[in-house]
This record gives sequence, structure tokens and C-alpha cells, in this order.
Amino acid sequence: MLLLPILAAAAPAGPDTSTAIFSPGIRSLAVNIEGAFLAPPVLTLGGDSRLVIGFDVMGEERQYLRYSILHCDADWSLGELVDSEVFDGFNYADIEDYAFSRLTTAHYVHYTIHLPNSDFQFKISGNYLLRVYPEDDPEEILLQVRFMVQEGVVSVGGTVTSRTDIDYNDSHQQLSLDIDTRNTRIRDINTDLRVVVTQNGRLDNAVVLSHPSRLMGSRAIYEHLPALIFPAGNEYRRMETVNNLYPGMGVDHIEYHAPWYHHILNLDKPRAHREYRYDSTQHGRYLIREYNAEDSDVEADYAMTLFTLDMLRIPDAEVYLDGDFMHRRLDSSSRMEYNPSTGRYEKLLPLKQGAYNYQYLVVPDGATHGLTAPVEGDHYQTVNEYLVYVYYRAPGDRYDRLLGVGALFSGY
Repeated sequence: MLLLPILAAAAPAGPDTSTAIFSPGIRSLAVNIEGAFLAPPVLTLGGDSRLVIGFDVMGEERQYLRYSILHCDADWSLGELVDSEVFDGFNYADIEDYAFSRLTTAHYVHYTIHLPNSDFQFKISGNYLLRVYPEDDPEEILLQVRFMVQEGVVSVGGTVTSRTDIDYNDSHQQLSLDIDTRNTRIRDINTDLRVVVTQNGRLDNAVVLSHPSRLMGSRAIYEHLPALIFPAGNEYRRMETVNNLYPGMGVDHIEYHAPWYHHILNLDKPRAHREYRYDSTQHGRYLIREYNAEDSDVEADYAMTLFTLDMLRIPDAEVYLDGDFMHRRLDSSSRMEYNPSTGRYEKLLPLKQGAYNYQYLVVPDGATHGLTAPVEGDHYQTVNEYLVYVYYRAPGDRYDRLLGVGALFSGY
């Protein structure tokens, strides 16, 4: 039996506000906390941490680029606040931190944005969307990326167990959450909190909770809720293209066809009916790295990377690559192409050298969420990262505050 969260977070109506690249000349968009690769892209209001947003523009000439930042509601729909309520100063800045690639076959310019900075100091918490555009054309959005600013005034605790309300040490994991609000004032804990839970950074199967199961003083308890039962999935697959001369982890062999190196990955097999095997992964993240570089941001090369899934076509469904390098989008950019002559799914992508986590998701026709069961399998032992975001909109307020963020892990 496959149970899906009954409160899946639907995409808001209106403009697309998910992380995306809209220009074919831009690649390797990444957002991280400086010095903390495994941390989610969440700043703390008034804190010392900095967000680092990086991307490459293919070519040999610098582009004159600007960015603006928009405040969004908890569901990532565009908010109604004016700029002066969110920032001090103007809501745009030039991207002046750039560097040209060095000793690479593919030429590119690497751009970096650090936040907060002298142009942007955040006044309020919540969801934010940064958009990059040409200096002379603010309407041409080249890319956009999500990040968040939290207040850190609530603590998020809880557990993850494979002894769920629908099976026992089988194919699902169930969360119980304990959110302590003692350090902030909330009008009605029972109705005013909005809690969002994601599994390994995925957007398609995120859930939204509007009411706790019960209250214990200042604590909101969420337990025995069907929405908090997730298919357990499997450990992410891993591959490394850090060396263009010797095959890395998960690479079968390397070819050179001018002007590109080609990394042919090992043939991926379905794991749905195999025994679970533990592997220490980064829950879908990727890291740009060239094994001999002093600065991989500008010395890592691009290579055509071939993913191949040895599986006959699944009827009435599509197969997608999932991971941060695909920006968690289930669209044409991540969809695998079925090759009837080989009986396999294939995807050829120009990827910057590095270490990548990925998995295959199956999306039935007409559905918006991906299934791990058909290809990867669902194993209760899987180590998953669940991020919990706690939002609050006080009566009369016009935006959703992000009170706090917590992380829970299964399998420990």
C-alpha cells in the first residue's frame, strides 16, 4: 500500500516563484550558507551568517547584471509589502563580484552574490525570492532562487520512526513534531501557526499543517497525522566528475569529443526490489569541485554527463532526475528520455565538475508529485532529512513571519 501525504503543498496560483534558470546560457545555480554546505539556505534575522548565491554565464564576456529581492508569503506566492517595509534603501543592486574561468575547455564567467550586504539588510523574517536580470532590462528574468530568513524564536523538536500508523518497519516513515513557542507571543497556537515539512529538500511532496494534534501549554504537538507519513525512499545515488582524465565515483568511462569531455556514468539499475544498502549521502545536494583546483568556482570545467537508467518504459508515467542540481523541478529540464532502441531511459546534461547526489522519481500522468517506489524503492531504514518551517501571521499583519526552522533525521 502506498500512502501519500494528504496535505501536499500545492503550488500557489500566479507567477512561478520556485528556483529556476530561464536563460539557456546560465548554469550551476547554487545557494548555500557560507562555510556550512549542508545547511539549508536560511539566514537568521540579525545573525552573523551569510548566504552565498553563485552561478555561471557561459561565454567569455562579462554581462552587466542586477538583482532584486521579493518577499513572499508562506506558500511562496508574492507578498503585498512595499520595499520600504522589507529593506533599507533601494530594492536592486549590481552584481559586481565576478571572475573568469581559468584553464577550462568551456569558457564562462562565475558570478557571486553575498547576503546580507551593504545594499540589503533584512528588516523582517519570511520567504524571499531573488531575481537576476540584465542591467538594462528588469523585465527579462534570467534566473531566480529561493531563500529564507528566520527569527529563531521557536524550538522545533520531534522524532522520525519506521513504526508508522500504516506499517511497521516496512516502507514508510512517520514524524511527530513538538514546537515550543514560549519565547514569542502567538494569539492562538491552535489556529495561527502554519507548519511546512519537506523531505530531503523536495518540493513536490512537501506538506502543510494548519492545526496541531494537541497543545501542552506553549507547545504545539503534531502526532498521528496521515500527512506526516512519508514513503521512505532510498539513499540518493552518488557520482563524481572531479577529474576529466580518470573516471570518478559512479563514472564508467570518459570520452573526449571536441569541445566537450563526456562522462558516461555507470548504468543505473532499478533498486525497488533489492535489499536496502546504507550509503552516507548529502540528501540530494551537490558540490562543485575539481580535484586539483585552488578555486573550483572558476577552475572546474563543464562536461557532458550521461545518465542511463536500465528500465523498460513505465506506462502512463514519466521518469525524472531529482536533486538540487535539477532545482527540484519536475519539468522538461529534468525529464528522462526513453530510448526504445536500447530499452533504457537516458539524459545527457552539461554539468560542472563536482560531486552530485541524485535519484529517479516516477510521476504518473496527471500527477504533480514523484514516487520513489517504482525505481528506487521505499526502505524504512533510509536516512532522510526532514526540514520543518514554522510560520505565523499575527492578526492584522500582512506577511508571514518565519519563527523558526528545525531538522529531523530518520535512521539514527
